[in-house]
Amino acid sequence: MNKLSVIIPTGNESYNIAEVIASVNFADEILVVDSFSTDGTYEKALKLATKVIRRDYIYSASQKNWAIPQAKHEWILLVDADERVTPELQKEIIETLENPKPDVVAYWIGRNNHFMGERVHYSGWRNDKVIRLFKRDFCTYEDKHVHAEIIANGTVSSLHHKLYHNTYTTFDNYVEKINRYANWQAEDYNKKTGKLTAYHFVIKPFYGFFKHYILQSGFRDGFVGLTIGYIQGYTVFMRYVKLWLLRKGRK
Repeated sequence: MNKLSVIIPTGNESYNIAEVIASVNFADEILVVDSFSTDGTYEKALKLATKVIRRDYIYSASQKNWAIPQAKHEWILLVDADERVTPELQKEIIETLENPKPDVVAYWIGRNNHFMGERVHYSGWRNDKVIRLFKRDFCTYEDKHVHAEIIANGTVSSLHHKLYHNTYTTFDNYVEKINRYANWQAEDYNKKTGKLTAYHFVIKPFYGFFKHYILQSGFRDGFVGLTIGYIQGYTVFMRYVKLWLLRKGRK
């Protein structure tokens, strides 16, 4: 089998670090990339991972692109701290690396998402997938502050089994995360957004809710789906509020 390096970016993930490392213990190298955590994540990782490196956090893509060349092996599996590799996915990854397709340099992996303690079946998260298994020297993340994806220099295939993903800790923490993302998105959208109008502050946020709750059947997820729909609309609104503030030179 081709040897595998796992990269796990962390930032105050003390409550996640042991479980995520345990879920990838089949790898030949577990490389934790810590952004100077203050909650004991670094100390726990030192005991559990193959190697721990540290760097100040700028934004996700920057952190990951810095870490990728430092992986020891050609094949990399990148797993966020709030994700878990299930036994079924582990088996498929091992089988894939035992008989890799010669032209494939990366693989999409789906995610089973959970929010507020519930599995999310719809709400725009149903077909969520990310490129996470890839060849080190053929892939890099696009330079975006939020939701950057791998740019692969070659063929990309897909795995059948999915990552377990639970991005939720508490509602307050989630809202704080949204506001942080809004700051980064404002920078990404500044270059491609013209004059800000009611379209950005009213129509687009309303459509964000309508898309996730109605078009993508969020109502079928019950109260959790309603919450996700509302948050999506709020996220869009905050993106343009932050962009307005950015252009005014205010905070």
